[in-house]
Amino acid sequence: MRAIFDDTHEAFREAVASFVAKEMVPHYADWEAAGIAPREIFAAAGANGFLGFQIPEEFGGGGSDDFRFNQIFAEELAMAGIGGAGLGITLHNDVTAPYFLELCDDEQRARWLPVIASGEAITAIAMTEPGTGSDLAGVATTAVLDGDVYVLNGSKTFITNGINSDLVIVVAKTDPEARHSGMTLLVVERGMQGFERGRNLDKIGMHSQDTAELFFNDVRVPVANRLGAEGEGFRYLSSNLAQERLSLAISGVASARASLEWTVEYVRERTAFGKPIAEFQNTKFVLSEVATAVDVAQAFVDQCVMALNAGRLSSADAAKAKYWCTDLQKTAADRCLQLFGGYGYMTEYPIARNYADARVTSIYGGTNEIMKTIISKSLGI
Repeated sequence: MRAIFDDTHEAFREAVASFVAKEMVPHYADWEAAGIAPREIFAAAGANGFLGFQIPEEFGGGGSDDFRFNQIFAEELAMAGIGGAGLGITLHNDVTAPYFLELCDDEQRARWLPVIASGEAITAIAMTEPGTGSDLAGVATTAVLDGDVYVLNGSKTFITNGINSDLVIVVAKTDPEARHSGMTLLVVERGMQGFERGRNLDKIGMHSQDTAELFFNDVRVPVANRLGAEGEGFRYLSSNLAQERLSLAISGVASARASLEWTVEYVRERTAFGKPIAEFQNTKFVLSEVATAVDVAQAFVDQCVMALNAGRLSSADAAKAKYWCTDLQKTAADRCLQLFGGYGYMTEYPIARNYADARVTSIYGGTNEIMKTIISKSLGI
C-alpha cells in the first residue's frame, strides 16, 4: 500500500478494478476495432459512482475534493490496459468537470451537473484548432454577441470525446483584436443548429477514444451557456491546466507500471536457448531500470496529488510530472516490448497497444517542449 492511501481508498480501488474487469476489459477489443467506446459505458460508470467525484452529492456526484479517487480510477484503467476508452472518461472527470464546478451559476449547476455525474451527458473541451496548437492566444474561432446569444463560427480539431460529447466547452474569441484577454468559454450542446462533427480521426493508437473535428457555422449559443465572465477564458484555462497535466502524469506512470508488470510475467514464462528469458542478465538489467524509474516517478506524482488536494500544486510541478511521466510511459513501453520479441508487435498483446497509445501522450495536454518552457520560467530563465 502506498503511503498516501487509506483503507477507504483501497476499498474504492477494489470496486473500480471489479468494474473495469467486468464492464470494460471483455469489450475493449471490439471498441478498439470500432474506433469508439459506446456511450453506455459512461452511464455504467455513473451508475457505479465513478463519475463526477468532486460534484456535490445534491447533484448526484461523489461530493469529495480528494483527487486520490480520480487517481485510483485512472490507475486501474491503465493497469487493465484500457487506453483510448479510458482517456474519454478521465477527461470527463479530471479535465472538464472543474470548469463546470467552478464557473457554473446556480441555474447552470442545476441543469448540467446531474447529467454529467450520471453519464447521461458526456463532456469535451475544444481548444485546439487546425492552425493553432499550444498557442491558445492564437485561437481563431469567434463568438459575436447578438442580443442574448453569441453567434459562434470556427472549427476545432483533435477533440477528445468529439463524437460522443453532449456538452462541449468551446474556447472562442469574443474580442478578435485581443489575445489572452479576448477569450471566452461557451458550452455548445448536442443538436444546436450549425454545430457539426467531422470524421472520427484515424490515429496511430488510442483507437477506442473518439477524436474528432468540430465545426461551428453561425451556431447561436445562448448567453446562458457562457461559463464565467466574458473575456476571462484564458485565465480559467490557465488555472485548470495543472490538474489536467497531473491527470496525464498519473495515467503515464500507471501505464509504465502496467508495461513492467506484463513483461515481468512474460519473461518468467517464455524461454529462449533452453531457459526463461528472465534469467538473462540483459532482461534483469532492463526491468530493474524500468522498475526504478517507475517507482521514482510514482513518488513525485503522489506528492503532486497531495499538493493538488492542499491547493498548492504549481504549474511548474504539474509540468514536470506531465513531461517526465509521459516520456517514461513511452520509454517503458518501448523497452518492455523489446523483451516480448515478435509477439510484442502483435496487437493481441496489451504491450503492443500500450506502445501505440503512448506516443501521443507527450503531445496532448501541451507538448512536452511547452512543459519544459513552463519549468524554465520557474527557474527564472
